[in-house]
Amino acid sequence: ALDATSGTAYAGGLPSVTIGSDGLGLISYYYCGDINLQNGTCAPTSNLRVAHCSDTNCTAATITDLDTEGNVGDMSGIAVGADGLGLIAYLDSTNTNLKVAHCSNVNCTSATITTLDTAGGAMPSVTIGSDGLGLISYKAGNNDLKVAHCSNTNCTAATITALETAGVVGLRSSVTIGPDGLGLISHYDETNEDLKVAHCSNINCTAATLLAVDTGGSVGDGTSITTGADGLGLIAYVDLTNLDLKVAHCANIFCSSYFRRD
Repeated sequence: ALDATSGTAYAGGLPSVTIGSDGLGLISYYYCGDINLQNGTCAPTSNLRVAHCSDTNCTAATITDLDTEGNVGDMSGIAVGADGLGLIAYLDSTNTNLKVAHCSNVNCTSATITTLDTAGGAMPSVTIGSDGLGLISYKAGNNDLKVAHCSNTNCTAATITALETAGVVGLRSSVTIGPDGLGLISHYDETNEDLKVAHCSNINCTAATLLAVDTGGSVGDGTSITTGADGLGLIAYVDLTNLDLKVAHCANIFCSSYFRRD
């Protein structure tokens, strides 16, 4: 156990992992100091934690509480920036804000912490754009799919855009960068129960082409996207109707056609 707890403490909630510039794992996760076993809720003093692996097997790690201001750190996403340091996007549940922590060193024992969006920041996913700056997708408090494009490597400011606003969208979003250097975002449209993809029209992602990729039943929850060696998007997601894992392989950079494997 990398982070062992006792009593009603809970470590490891919804972790996100990347490989640091030193070749070692860097893991962001939610530490709940006191969980209510009856309803699963955490105490107001729950933290964003980071574990920096001490070896390639990650048999030990340096563990740091990066943000301890209220109930913070749930649903984090992590990437390593062009500066070789970690960038973590996460939810501040106390204030329902999107926050970002930019690691000050490779071990991420300290960070510059910024509130990016006070209108919600659930389920964020972060990647590094072709300009070397962070690109974060997330669900806003009004159930929109939003994107924040960092203005600097520390991400102390960002250009924020609501990409899709019709219905309840943006759930479990996941972002990657395509071969054209632009963001590609998968997410769940809960209103229509569809898997959707947004292809950014520019590096800032202030506009996007929006497409429904799979509409067969209740599909698209829990999406995760990456770019393959062929330069095309590969999306894994849940088919809630049949309780199956599904995969969609985009046929072009817009993911306007695809091959789906049930």
